[in-house]
Amino acid sequence: MHLSAHHPLVADRTQDSRLVQAYLGRRPSVPPVWFMRQAGRSLPEYRALRETSSMLDACLQPELAAEITMQPVRRHGVDAAIFFSDIVIPLLVVGLDVKIVAGRGPVFASPVRTAVDIARVTDIDPDTVISRGGPIVEAVEQITALLAQESERRGEPLPLIGFAGAPFTLAAYLVEGGPSKDHLAARGLIFRDPAAWEALTGWLAEVTGRFLRLQLQAGASAGQLFDSWAGSLAPEVYRTAALPASRRAVEIAREVTPPREATIERIPLAHFGVGTGELLADIATLGVDVVGLDHRVSIVDALMRMNAPVAVQGNLDPALLFAPEPVWQEALDRLLRQGRAASAHIVNLGHGVPPETDPDVLTAIVRRVHEAS
Repeated sequence: MHLSAHHPLVADRTQDSRLVQAYLGRRPSVPPVWFMRQAGRSLPEYRALRETSSMLDACLQPELAAEITMQPVRRHGVDAAIFFSDIVIPLLVVGLDVKIVAGRGPVFASPVRTAVDIARVTDIDPDTVISRGGPIVEAVEQITALLAQESERRGEPLPLIGFAGAPFTLAAYLVEGGPSKDHLAARGLIFRDPAAWEALTGWLAEVTGRFLRLQLQAGASAGQLFDSWAGSLAPEVYRTAALPASRRAVEIAREVTPPREATIERIPLAHFGVGTGELLADIATLGVDVVGLDHRVSIVDALMRMNAPVAVQGNLDPALLFAPEPVWQEALDRLLRQGRAASAHIVNLGHGVPPETDPDVLTAIVRRVHEAS
């Protein structure tokens, strides 16, 4: 399905942005930089807004989600916005009972642990995320309008990156009922009832794929699939129990194609996983344009493991945000040098921004990336 010429890719020239060009492997003169979790608890303006709303409510209030998404763009000067959301939002939208518990994370009222549980959940039509996705569409439209204004002020196009959780990570939350250190219940289900596991992750691929596609249709210029817990799997298990569902989610997002007036052949998609150094060769087969790296693997090693024509994103250790300035500057400069080995490099952290981060450090990193280049 071709997007219209009113899409920001053409209307706001985001197809020419540093981020989109780098995501497609076309190295810009200045590498783009943004941060996972750049919108959120590290910003005092975010904390002030959140005093009157819960996390999940904020995600589904378009004006609030738009403002939160824009806060780090204005403050830090990053080269892209990331849609403010949570990976469980599509599950909330289709009717599952989930809450964000302070100090813990997403918690489901009814964990999904048996074939009967899974049949109950997978009976929900995945298209429900579209029919009930009005707040998502409205939020994206408001964000892209604000980005267009900011782009005009800066004199360069600024894109929005869509956001969705990978099926394995969503399944891990559902089966465990919430966060887990070892995801033992989810991993146990893989071996105990592989057919039920396949049904669950297959359904999740349809839901999360549609959630990402909805954002792209509404105005996002790129998309990223987050697989926070994939690193808990051995490569052979990942290959059979997680990779097929992630591939399906990517295929659904790929159903959206750029406007006919566009000069790019596809909307770029990225994948990021935590602890996935041993899985990179498999992740590179997903059909994404960009592979995000956590801080546990170097860019050089990652490129050797993948041996594929993908751009790389990452992977400054978030702990460096608390180091003396000369220390993080040296590490950042080293990262920029390593990034030259890839077809294109998008500067980011090797995980999300910790809530205790001094926002001024993030701003300084953005400035150094832009100036050093």
